[in-house]
Amino acid sequence: MKKLFTTLSNIWKIEELRVRILYTLLILLVYRIGSFIVLPGVDPASLDNQQAKDGLLGLLNMFAGGSFSRASIFALGVMPYISASIVVQLLGIAVPYFQKMQKEGESGRKKITQITRYLTIGITALQAIGYVKSQIAPDARLISEPLFTISSMIILTAGTMFVMWMGEKITDKGIGNGISILIMVGIIAQLPYGIGAEFMSRQNGQGGLIAFFIEFVALFAVVVFTVLVIQGTRKVPVQYAKKIVGNKQYGGVRQYIPLKLNAAGVMPIIFAQAIMFIPSTIAQFFPAAQSSFLASLSDYTSFAYNFTFAILIILFTFFYTAITINPNQMADDMKKNGGFVPGIKPGKATADFIDAIISRITFPGSIFLAIIAILPAFAIIAGVNSQFAHFFGGTSLLILVAVVLDTLQQVESHLLMRHYDGLMKTGRISGRTGTAAAMGTSEAVI
Repeated sequence: MKKLFTTLSNIWKIEELRVRILYTLLILLVYRIGSFIVLPGVDPASLDNQQAKDGLLGLLNMFAGGSFSRASIFALGVMPYISASIVVQLLGIAVPYFQKMQKEGESGRKKITQITRYLTIGITALQAIGYVKSQIAPDARLISEPLFTISSMIILTAGTMFVMWMGEKITDKGIGNGISILIMVGIIAQLPYGIGAEFMSRQNGQGGLIAFFIEFVALFAVVVFTVLVIQGTRKVPVQYAKKIVGNKQYGGVRQYIPLKLNAAGVMPIIFAQAIMFIPSTIAQFFPAAQSSFLASLSDYTSFAYNFTFAILIILFTFFYTAITINPNQMADDMKKNGGFVPGIKPGKATADFIDAIISRITFPGSIFLAIIAILPAFAIIAGVNSQFAHFFGGTSLLILVAVVLDTLQQVESHLLMRHYDGLMKTGRISGRTGTAAAMGTSEAVI
């Protein structure tokens, strides 16, 4: 306990870190206040909140911190921005124009950021129209059409752009990745409701406090397992040639490229969940097409759903890892900087060597990711309340763990930079530094 207070005191002594943390907390306060401001012309008492808490809509509602079900001005959250970022990233793989911009350095990144923002506006406007039509019942609208739809579309689009701006400000002047922290805060905001619902269900005779305590022990074990998956790396040694300039020697040191066990992050689960939402959508619009197979794929506790979901996650993990990590570029960068993997020839041989390592570590990483993703279904089958079961795995838990680790790494970097012990007396939070960062690559939490 004394060490904890000492660490907090050290954090507060660093003026830059203190200002960044306070600035981040201020932005988060504004974000949470805005999530309770209802759209003009909407009667909150007439909203069907339960409809926005099931399936994929429930996931979106969790990411938005409950704003989705409350018809808030921030109802769409940052998901349109994430969708636009994914689209632009995929275009960078297939379209030569975007590939050229990615190689232009800072000016190219600014162009890509601007294109992402414009695309976010278009996606948000379309999603806003769909949100108004599907989530706000006619009896909850106090303004006549088409004025209500037009005004709501403008306000929702402005709200998403404002949330995106707040995320960028946290990244620039605060601590951590801004967009990721906003999503994390939205998820954490739903945690008290889940714990409260589970506590009340156990108090009503379904296992009692002993079962409630066992659930928290199981949740702790799942969190530890998730941390191991996220932090797991395979270090590839890189030796740099010695250079003598005047009386000084440069290079000649061995560094490591940390290849992550789960390089794709949470994106495979998001892609797989989007596809798994298709059967229920077909069943909703075409009742005649319903069958036992479609019904089982619409039930997220069934064997068919979870088996298909796990297979899709494994496939998308390989796909997303392949488009985000380029072994040929890594080999070329090493060769240009005078680096080589001991025992491996520079160039194509190095690229093949790195590609083989990525393939070997991606398979177990995808298996672990699939296990984490389907754990909430097992928790529900075991009798856990659905609101609390979401925190036993899936997208929410991965985002929470990844964002917290990333933020702690940044805080520890500030402490070590000023010759403090860091967050822990012994050991360091891995992933803070690495050769990949020195080579100019960067990785977002989400």
